[in-house]
Amino acid sequence: MQNHSNTAVLTAELPADAAENEKLIEQAYEALDGTEENKPENRNKPSKWDRWKANFKRRGWILLFILPALIYVIIFCYAPMYGILIAFQDYGQGDPIIGADTVWVGFDNFSIFFSDPNFWSYFTNTFLLCFFGFVVGFPLPIIVALLLNSLRAKKVKKGLQILYYAPHFISLVVMVGMLKMIFGSDGLLDKWAGGNGLELFLKPEAFRPLFIFSGNWQDFGWSAIIYLAALSGVDPALHEAAKVDGASRFRRIFSVDLPAIAPTIVMLMILSIGNLMSCGYEKVILMQTDGNRVTSEIISTFVYNFGLGADGKPGLGTAAGLFNSVINVALLIIANFTSKKLANQSMW
Repeated sequence: MQNHSNTAVLTAELPADAAENEKLIEQAYEALDGTEENKPENRNKPSKWDRWKANFKRRGWILLFILPALIYVIIFCYAPMYGILIAFQDYGQGDPIIGADTVWVGFDNFSIFFSDPNFWSYFTNTFLLCFFGFVVGFPLPIIVALLLNSLRAKKVKKGLQILYYAPHFISLVVMVGMLKMIFGSDGLLDKWAGGNGLELFLKPEAFRPLFIFSGNWQDFGWSAIIYLAALSGVDPALHEAAKVDGASRFRRIFSVDLPAIAPTIVMLMILSIGNLMSCGYEKVILMQTDGNRVTSEIISTFVYNFGLGADGKPGLGTAAGLFNSVINVALLIIANFTSKKLANQSMW
């Protein structure tokens, strides 16, 4: 009260703008309590909660578009995550994951997996298969999208797109059956060779080329859709300006199109590196034979054999799968950090 009376006396002796000065002094005294909302510059601002409610009322309906995808991810991706507890248990078929009879073994399943005589073979085969698939398969859709985008004839462009997209809809079983009809024993290639018994499905060194070639042939056209969509947003005025400067069509690809889709390329590269050690077991098992088992045994097939086999050990298979997932997460973090430092592009 003494402070306020003193200010009243002081302001009485001020000139015509005394009322305004008195108001400023009162605001200063109120701001002395240290709270953020009592500061003069924040007194009339809405709170974060009020701003969030206002934005939700104005744009909240947009969330309805991502709601189905969110529900799908929660049900099929996050909800089953409790199953990783099996990696730390002596789990048997039909046993409850958490119960009175649960036998916890700690990291014993991981020790068994790491001490397996074929552990390094599984790891090496997985890395080489996925790495070479990434090296070949990642730039291929980008090249195809850039070439398709530079075509002037729209009918030819649409025809090539359909031709490239079609293999994506072939099932894995049919795909492997086609490979065996062409490259397998008594296949088309073997007959063309005069029946010399090429038998590529029985040769370990032929497994990776067949797997990578067929996978990229099946998916490169479908993967190019994302890049074509990004290229559709390039301003035509940039191409017109490049033409005026005398840039050729090939030069415009590197000077206009490629920089325009660079953020998309970086984001998809981060995601691809995050799945670098993920090779599905379905196609590998379909292509696996006694002859190529040396190179076709990967971590995913180990998880399948021990995790889902009739006489398998689910805890051991879960431990191997969790180890593979941890590697993918580590690669994702490294790729995101590196991209943020070098290209100033990142997922978070």
